[in-house]
Amino acid sequence: MGVRAWARWPEVGDGEAPGVPGFVHSGFAPMVVAVAERCLRRRYGAGPVPAGVRTGVVLVSASGDLVSAEHVRATVETGGRVGPLFFFQSVPNSVAGHIAARWGLRGPVVCLSPTGDPYADGAAEADLLRYDGDADEVLLILIEQAPDTPTEAVAVLLGEGAQP
Repeated sequence: MGVRAWARWPEVGDGEAPGVPGFVHSGFAPMVVAVAERCLRRRYGAGPVPAGVRTGVVLVSASGDLVSAEHVRATVETGGRVGPLFFFQSVPNSVAGHIAARWGLRGPVVCLSPTGDPYADGAAEADLLRYDGDADEVLLILIEQAPDTPTEAVAVLLGEGAQP
């Protein structure tokens, strides 16, 4: 499977990823959206993806949205009320679905917690989606939040043949 486009966040000159309506408190979803859109724009310009192309999304993260999870944990621990948006955004499929809806992607959405190398696990899932006939190409997004390092994300659009 070839690389049709790729992107990372941050790249030189990037600040914080822009906010995303419906997602609060954490930079996880905004970074996922920013890197995915950057990658898709490099392949398809302003979009959407052409109607005949079935593009799947595979989001790979061992940790998920740690900032939101910690906020919910602390709120519950102190007897506070958890805002309803946290129930929505606590599932990584929600941000992957947001990307699919915004770009008109017509393939499956899968979220993985890797057991080995995150890229290899995600690429293997992308291969399965293409082999099974569920997708013509797959947007693979890798992101990890860690308390002691800045969050970074990578997006790779995989499909038949490499294209710059």
